[in-house]
Amino acid sequence: MQPAAITMGCPVGVGPEIILRLFDNLTSEEAAAAPVVLGDLGVLARTAKLLGSKSTPVSWQHGREIKPGTVPTLELSQLAAEQLGWGKPTKATSLAMAAYIRHAVQGTLAGDFAAIVTCPISKKALNEAGIHYPGHTEMLAELTNTSRYRMMMAGTRLRVVLVTIHEPLAKVSGLLSAEGIVDCISMTADALRQDFALAQPRIAVAGLNPHSGEQGMFGREEIELIEPALRQYKGHAVVTGPWPPDTIFHKAVNGEFDAVVCMYHDQGLIPFKLLHFKDGVNVTLGLPIVRTSVDHGTAYDIAGKGIADASSLHSAWQMAREIARNRTR
Repeated sequence: MQPAAITMGCPVGVGPEIILRLFDNLTSEEAAAAPVVLGDLGVLARTAKLLGSKSTPVSWQHGREIKPGTVPTLELSQLAAEQLGWGKPTKATSLAMAAYIRHAVQGTLAGDFAAIVTCPISKKALNEAGIHYPGHTEMLAELTNTSRYRMMMAGTRLRVVLVTIHEPLAKVSGLLSAEGIVDCISMTADALRQDFALAQPRIAVAGLNPHSGEQGMFGREEIELIEPALRQYKGHAVVTGPWPPDTIFHKAVNGEFDAVVCMYHDQGLIPFKLLHFKDGVNVTLGLPIVRTSVDHGTAYDIAGKGIADASSLHSAWQMAREIARNRTR
């Protein structure tokens, strides 16, 4: 299997640091299948010196052997590393982080990489540099000509998929539709079958309102939107709901379900991050390539301080490898 590509993310965020931490802590078995970094050799070398890393960033090209103890780097920018300020993005760093993503997509579509694992970017810096996307996911969708995509947050104890994502809470009800909920259920089921090798996934659908509306007393979205969506779904997963949001996550964590479809961002992300704050993984569903990401941002406030935790990156890389293997079976 080809190596996974890790995009370095923002050069002045924690991306370079967690990459070095990842390589420093690879087991011998993991090192034999080490990923390739798409980024800036000078920034990684500066970071390695800062951390006292035992891994040496080296230039890498397609087809070259990956040697133990190195950080193989496909060099896509040559920033003046020593002049960059940690936590202070510039137009040059923003254009660089976009270039890493574009090259990773091209390489993965071409079969050079098995998967993409993304380190965090700054959406604000990206847009200020003239690259207008709300975030990674939308950029990846356009680069792969993908119109249907969803965000799954995955961990060892809980998986959640969101019907609506970054929307004001006041708008959520108006954005929900039976068709959209069915689509989310279908994409969740397909991902669980294809990417996670579950023959008959068990999916719980959360209600929107307290107590799932209490038969219309606290809202009618369950009656008018969610229940019709459950009746319309005709796939291979076992789908039940709408479940009261205050109890469904307890059932899922205790093994009754393989994923929970949630109506809005914080409904799914609050319980997920309570359990998987350090090792959660963002998986983009619907892309023709495998993409996972860390479940945190650029952390500009701690960048360059040597304290960033690489647990989420390690989990994202391991999950990307697992999904890539499952897709080839």
